[in-house]
Amino acid sequence: MSELRFVRMGFGADAVEYRAAWEEQRRVHAARFADEVPDTVLLLEHQPVYTAGRRTEDSERPLDGTPVIDVDRGGKITWHGPGQLVGYPIQKLPRPVDVVAHVRRLEEALIRTCAEFGLETTRVEGRSGVWVLGDPVEQRPALGGLSLDFDPRLHDEEFDPRLNGPEYAPSNAGQRREDRKIAAIGIRVAKGVTMHGFALNVNPDNKWFDKIIPCGIRDAGVASLASELGRDITVEEVLPVVERHLRDVLENAELKPRAIEKTPA
Repeated sequence: MSELRFVRMGFGADAVEYRAAWEEQRRVHAARFADEVPDTVLLLEHQPVYTAGRRTEDSERPLDGTPVIDVDRGGKITWHGPGQLVGYPIQKLPRPVDVVAHVRRLEEALIRTCAEFGLETTRVEGRSGVWVLGDPVEQRPALGGLSLDFDPRLHDEEFDPRLNGPEYAPSNAGQRREDRKIAAIGIRVAKGVTMHGFALNVNPDNKWFDKIIPCGIRDAGVASLASELGRDITVEEVLPVVERHLRDVLENAELKPRAIEKTPA
């Protein structure tokens, strides 16, 4: 792969409005497809916003009518905002594109980033993104005085954690010692070029996630580097570390097209 170009779009007081970043993604995507620019990673913070991927269900959106921007990436609903480092890798990959391999590379760079700050993270089978693992179910505290064997989030299709107080809130998953996502990933591939990407929670107010069912997952929550490490940490500190690991993982990847199984004649 050719050398990556990193573009820092805006942070802090200069956080980028979501639609403006989306338009810039489309512009760079078209330029990359035409080979007018090299592979490019846009890095930024967003102004507070909820975005919904193509698989988002109505039951996962905010109950109070808070606006949501529907986007053309995969995945479900999430939040972006201050304290979260967002990255949009726009890369030309061999066709047919191996989307899973691309996602795994992004996860690997973020796992390495978290490790450098002293936090062990991992993947969870069947769930994209980067996770902090919770305790085994039998060792977790009971919710609402009930045994976890009867956790209503798992057994009651009409149960809504957003209506049942802080004990079920995604932002409190660490207190419940549950699995919790520290980095979300959602991408789109068009004409062999990727767009959208990842969001790493550095030090956001994770209560923003309590208005939604983050990524459509009801039995886990969200985490941040600051909350897990128990100390102040800023996007400014994390930014160069993410860049370094993205460069190492993406530039040194052996890129292959997705293998297609042929049906026997």
